Amino acid sequence: MNNKKIREIILGKPLDPMKSATRHSMVLVAFLAWVGLGADGLSSSAYGPEETFRALGTHTHLGLTMAIATAVTVFIIALAYNQVIELFPTGGGGYRVATKLVGPYMGLASGCALVLDYVLTIAISIASGVDALASFLPLGFQPYKLWAEAFFIALLIVMNLRGLKEAIQILLPIFLGFVATHLLLIVYGIMAHASHLPQLVPATIAETGQLARSIGWTGVAGMLLLAYSQGGGTYTGLEAVSNNVNLLAEPRVRTGKITMLYMALSLAFTAAGIILLYLLWDAHPVEGETLNATTFKAIIASAGLGGPLLNQVLLVIVLAFEAGLLFVAANTGFLGGPSVLSNMAADSWVPHKFRYLSTRLVTENGILVMGVAALAILFWTAGKVQLLVVLYSISVFLTFAISLFGLCRYWWQSRREHGLRWLRRFLLSLLGFVICAGILAILLVERFAEGGWATLAIIGAIAALCVLIRNHYRETKRAIQSVDAVFASQPFGQHSGPVEPDPQAHTAVFIVGSSRGGGLHALLWVQRMFPGHFKNFVFVNARTVDAHAYGGEGALEKMREDAAETLEYFVDFCHSHSMAASSYISFGTDAVDEVTRMCEQISRAYPHAIFFTSKLIFASDNWFTRLLHNQAALAVQRRLHLEGLQMVILPMKV
Repeated sequence: MNNKKIREIILGKPLDPMKSATRHSMVLVAFLAWVGLGADGLSSSAYGPEETFRALGTHTHLGLTMAIATAVTVFIIALAYNQVIELFPTGGGGYRVATKLVGPYMGLASGCALVLDYVLTIAISIASGVDALASFLPLGFQPYKLWAEAFFIALLIVMNLRGLKEAIQILLPIFLGFVATHLLLIVYGIMAHASHLPQLVPATIAETGQLARSIGWTGVAGMLLLAYSQGGGTYTGLEAVSNNVNLLAEPRVRTGKITMLYMALSLAFTAAGIILLYLLWDAHPVEGETLNATTFKAIIASAGLGGPLLNQVLLVIVLAFEAGLLFVAANTGFLGGPSVLSNMAADSWVPHKFRYLSTRLVTENGILVMGVAALAILFWTAGKVQLLVVLYSISVFLTFAISLFGLCRYWWQSRREHGLRWLRRFLLSLLGFVICAGILAILLVERFAEGGWATLAIIGAIAALCVLIRNHYRETKRAIQSVDAVFASQPFGQHSGPVEPDPQAHTAVFIVGSSRGGGLHALLWVQRMFPGHFKNFVFVNARTVDAHAYGGEGALEKMREDAAETLEYFVDFCHSHSMAASSYISFGTDAVDEVTRMCEQISRAYPHAIFFTSKLIFASDNWFTRLLHNQAALAVQRRLHLEGLQMVILPMKV
């Protein structure tokens, strides 16, 4: 069994990106988007509310204030991010907002924070999920949690390599099970203490006043702000829809807003409801158990559904769904992270290969990098959720703050164009910015020594590497443009009309890209080295359908037009000099496969063909340049030589 067959068995059969039916079958309607993208936000109810409640210490009566503040904040951020969906309907979210509305370097900071955010989404969701499962296992299981986490990440990598929609559909029952069980527990848990609800507000006010007399209102405010910021992980995931609008079904903006509404309602109800349950059921930390597990155990026992064994079974089911949802949320990292990387690759901040799609039309390189990075962070932090939450919250709120600042700037600068409509949106964006910037500042101050410094160091290191990569691509592009400028002056001849090739004559086949200078460089080099030998000149162009082309509206059509125009230029140039010429074009996710297939086809039509292409040669060739450039010429030459076809690579020094 060959490698191709094994790959098909594991990942599924290849998909044709040029078929409209393929694109239609892959897009997500609002409900599936809520499952695939909203699970990140909803799953944060497994650790965000707990961090908030723990930060209150013995002053648990403040939990009511935190529950209300949590629900309100969710809706403020969600409504603000609806504006991002409207302004950037092709996706990109926080990265695009910062790049377009603030500047490229703020976009870089936002993009780096987003990449780290999605890596941590995977890490913290898997770690929290394993913690939830470990809550009903013996304490002896604790040393094996890290290896269990590594297994689940590997499983998600394989699932996502098969395709994003396939992964979501497999995880759908888990998501629905979580929603159903937690809805019942929250409603019953609150109703069981319905008699205490009327006294809850006056009791909270009285106890808060008593606390203020002891430590002052400034102290109370500080305590509330610290607890509020500690639970910042609760709001993570709300940006996932705006980052991935390109994955949604048409009309994308409407689908995105509906998905955001589902996310906001479900997260506000679940997170605020769980904090309220902690307060009503007097939850206290128990070693080896999450606060959710402790609270849900008490609620199930009070329901009187059966004996201890049945209660334990029900608790296991609830925690299994909670762990399952966290694994669904980890999947959001595999959806959003590669999307951010592909957007950054389009702007040359990261290697261009992060734009390439696999045969299953997912950004394979991005998925692998996100999975490996999540594994590295899990082993570095030993899977400690408290530390991961700090890293996670800082990266998320840095992105939130930059994006909302960009929205404030946009509405202020365009206020004359939008009448009174701008003021409402500006104030909403400003409120969101103040909240997110405040949480970020408190987290950095209070948790700087406990992981805050590490978050800034990681983001700074990624940004520095991105600047280095972009500078290299910029220099390379400048060099290619200078080559194009030199060959742009090559005059067309006087002959008009086509010249048909003779299949039995000697044929030079040129594999060309988007650079006209590179193609003319190869053509003129061959004519100079083999004067009068070749009678036919055939031009081959294989365009890669990458994430940018496949996700953008009308991008595929534009790519077809550009490729056809480039080939037409070469053929017309040859015809003008009375040289027989023709062209071949193909589109796919792997340029090497497409070029090889077309070359084999051409060799049958032109048995006396020799293949030529240009390759960039750098003065200081090293692993860094080889990483940033795909070495397609060498790969094609190797494949053609195995088929007995002759190919010559012409060096083009830059």
